[in-house]
Amino acid sequence: MIDVTIRAIDNFFRYINSPEVVESIFNNRFYTILAVVMLMRIKYATYSSMFVCALVNIPGTILHELMHFLVGLFLNAHPVNFTLFPKKDPVGGYVMGSVGFRNITFYNAVPAALAPLILLPLSFYINRYVLPYIPHTILWYIGYVLLQTIIIENAIPSRADFRIAFMYVSGIILYGVLLIALLLML
Repeated sequence: MIDVTIRAIDNFFRYINSPEVVESIFNNRFYTILAVVMLMRIKYATYSSMFVCALVNIPGTILHELMHFLVGLFLNAHPVNFTLFPKKDPVGGYVMGSVGFRNITFYNAVPAALAPLILLPLSFYINRYVLPYIPHTILWYIGYVLLQTIIIENAIPSRADFRIAFMYVSGIILYGVLLIALLLML
């Protein structure tokens, strides 16, 4: 009985790792979307336990908060605290992590608050230049989708990030003009 089970599992993995099946999965966006939706459902199911929630969210929280910290440090916002563990939010839900700043001004509020957006070009780079070189197996595909889901989901600034980014009208105007100038140069 155990022999039959082992053989069945082996045959299953041989089939799903066959070149035809792997290529059809790699080349079909439906499977990617399905995998992302399943990963997000699993993630949201962990929110009932703070410990499991922290465990599942820690890689993305590290990336998100590290972007705030580094940009804030570079632009003289003086980061003063860096937390990675979830806290219960008085309004409801959890605050996954945070970075506090001592010197938020008109010129650094927008970039320090929206710093996680830097993760989007990283995700694009991985998709464009790394994906073609990873081995085409189901396990690598799942790892790729998991990594990209973590990076892209945590590149999205939070509501608190947007509140900080839009604190100074002069900063919004400054970065709006810079963005328009950049777009005109392209």
